Amino acid sequence: MRNLVVLALLGLTIYCLFDILRSTRDERLGVHPVLWILLVLVVPVLGALVWLGVRWSRRTAYAEISDTPPTSRPERLRSPAPDDDPEFLRRLDEERRRNDGPPAVG
Repeated sequence: MRNLVVLALLGLTIYCLFDILRSTRDERLGVHPVLWILLVLVVPVLGALVWLGVRWSRRTAYAEISDTPPTSRPERLRSPAPDDDPEFLRRLDEERRRNDGPPAVG
């Protein structure tokens, strides 16, 4: 049972470390990521819980302001899905017509 608790704390710490590295400056409240990492490593349980609380509150506050989550890319950088791209659909249709050949007569 003790090993399970140690593994859970280790997993929580590792999760928080990666989450800190992937977070935005706004999610970190402007604090440098190294300071958050030190907090999580020096005070493992309390530091991880503080980080999760701050991150959750910042992402929730951002979601209330905007419908777009803070981790998503802006629309102009996002490429359309192939089935939403008219140029892709046109080329696909032309290729299908070429591969099928001329229509068979009677």
